[in-house]
Amino acid sequence: MSTTSNTTPGTDPGKQPKADGDQQDLGAAGSQLSTAPAEEAPNLPSLGVIGWARWFWRQLTSMRVALLLLLLVSLGAIPGSLIPQDGIDAVKVEEFRQNHDLLAPVYDKLGLFHVYSSVWFSAIYILLFVSLIGCIVPRTWQFVGQLRGRPPRAPRRLDRLPAYTTWRTAAEPEEVREAALTLLKKRRFRADAAGDAVAAEKGYLREVGNLAFHIALIVLLVAFAWGQLFKYEGNKLILEGDGFANTLTQYDDFKSGNLFDPDHDLAPFSFTLKDFHGTYEATGPNRGTPRVYEAEVTYSEGAHGAEKSKTVEVNKPLNVDGSKVYLVSHGYAPILTVKDAKGDVVMDKQAVALLPLDGNVTSSGAVKVMDGYRNAKGEKEQLGFNAFFLPTYGGKDSGMRSTFPALLNPMLALSAYHGDLGVDAGIPQSIYQLDKTNLKEFKDSDGELFKKQLKVGDTMTLPNGAGTVTFDGVQEWAGFQVTRQPGSGWALGGAVVAIFGLAGSLFIQRRRVWVRAVRGADGVTVVEMAGLGRSESAKVPEELGDLAGVLYDQAPGAPDAPETDDTPDSSPDTHVVPAEGAEK
Repeated sequence: MSTTSNTTPGTDPGKQPKADGDQQDLGAAGSQLSTAPAEEAPNLPSLGVIGWARWFWRQLTSMRVALLLLLLVSLGAIPGSLIPQDGIDAVKVEEFRQNHDLLAPVYDKLGLFHVYSSVWFSAIYILLFVSLIGCIVPRTWQFVGQLRGRPPRAPRRLDRLPAYTTWRTAAEPEEVREAALTLLKKRRFRADAAGDAVAAEKGYLREVGNLAFHIALIVLLVAFAWGQLFKYEGNKLILEGDGFANTLTQYDDFKSGNLFDPDHDLAPFSFTLKDFHGTYEATGPNRGTPRVYEAEVTYSEGAHGAEKSKTVEVNKPLNVDGSKVYLVSHGYAPILTVKDAKGDVVMDKQAVALLPLDGNVTSSGAVKVMDGYRNAKGEKEQLGFNAFFLPTYGGKDSGMRSTFPALLNPMLALSAYHGDLGVDAGIPQSIYQLDKTNLKEFKDSDGELFKKQLKVGDTMTLPNGAGTVTFDGVQEWAGFQVTRQPGSGWALGGAVVAIFGLAGSLFIQRRRVWVRAVRGADGVTVVEMAGLGRSESAKVPEELGDLAGVLYDQAPGAPDAPETDDTPDSSPDTHVVPAEGAEK
């Protein structure tokens, strides 16, 4: 028995040979081993409107154009990641316009401040979508037809195929074909006996993986578009004991997709922060790293839902009606009591949230007394304080930085102002910053800005009998992010299917095997086996050799006959012979 490799360098065995004689010999057996559409060179002089439309459609649905469009989508997403976007952070967009007088108008014309809703990105996205659908539908239909059909019949000249072996045996041709059919089915080939040969095919999962990959890409595109159009994301800082209802006015900041409708798409729920609990590593190289970081909340769904309890941790959100509530931050709110010049309370033990600046929760912010304050002259004014808070004050040597995130030695530093805070002008301003345009500094005895460091229970007396500020204690707060990303489950499923589909299309090889058994002129059965793969691979001749070895054991070679030019070798030795002209 001899196995020969007849593969010609630079050719694809999965396609029909170029020579007319070879094509007639192989026939349907040499047809493409995939559902990829065969490319036809356009006859440009004879193309009409319909011809050009067909040619354009074939180009659009070709694999290289789909890959090019996918590359363009990836490239188009780069400015969407690097340049501030209107739908994500309008403040940064406005700052960019103010700082870049030349680039901003160009970016506006190119739609780079709203990449994902721009005309050019949408056009690429839609073309990629159409290209994938136009590629998948005919290939799926063709693949279904291949599954319903039978493996192609054996060509007349099996010795022209890339992998080939033959031997003579004393077994009857019918016995050999029956044994071959049983063997191939046992090896999970789709096998069929027709005439004097058995035809078998294997590796259909390659095309299944290919189609699954393309379908998964469509699912990803649809899920991504759906998520971008209907998503919303908002942030809310909540003090312990305070609550939140999922309405637009409750959010500190909010952003959403273009088709999001706050009147219908906001899930009706509410929750209350009962307690935040955090513990931290006290020693070692990870000192200050959180060990426990969780928020105890009670929540209810709908207007009259039953109240439930939930512990929200990092990466373990509260799921309510398709929305997820994440714990994203934590900080402290000093509790202050402010009295005016007459001793009347104008802020009664009110907690003022400050924003953390570092991992040890060194915090800063502003305290604003907007109503009810009168100065020593009895005139209405407003008070403002720049606040700096350290949960663990390490003394003068540590500077104005906290040395640990827990409340071990809290200290509050205040600097005082009076006048007009600007909150009545109708211009939005941050609650964590002072607008000092119409404010005056309180002065100390040296004529400098009046400021003081306070421990819990300490009181700061303002100059000239203007009032007092008492540091009564500290309350904790937690920051939550409420998100709704429709289609995320579909996107994850599509990504998983795409990975497995791509792996299948890359590592599974589609191949065909034929076994022919006929009685020779001398009455001895001649067995021929040949294999054909989609691409050149050592797997086809190796697999053919393995199959031939098993079949040879069931139909062993006949005794050697006198050698002639037409007498096949009946030796059981298996070997691969390079094709003529192949590299040695």
